[in-house]
Amino acid sequence: MTVVVVASLGVIGLALVAALAVTSAVIAAHRARASADLGALAGAIEVARGADPAVACVRSAQVVRRNAATMSGCRVEPDGSVVVVVSASVSWTLPAAGPLTAKARARAGPSP
Repeated sequence: MTVVVVASLGVIGLALVAALAVTSAVIAAHRARASADLGALAGAIEVARGADPAVACVRSAQVVRRNAATMSGCRVEPDGSVVVVVSASVSWTLPAAGPLTAKARARAGPSP
């Protein structure tokens, strides 16, 4: 009976650790998508106000950083829309998995 209880506790512990890792990855994915959306919107607002594309991308980067993500790409399209690519670190992973990041891309601006 004791062996069964110890084995059951081990399985439950493993399941909890796996659930924590998956939850952390999902949170990072949501953070990356939200940061990309907000960064693209901030850049598109700057473009709509007549700002230079470089200024729009700087504004996008500021917003992305404030949302705990890292911007890896930003471009202003000829139609005035802004495309932003970001990544967010997964805060907790399994030791064997190493560091993981969630990536997202967003576009904001006039309809194509």
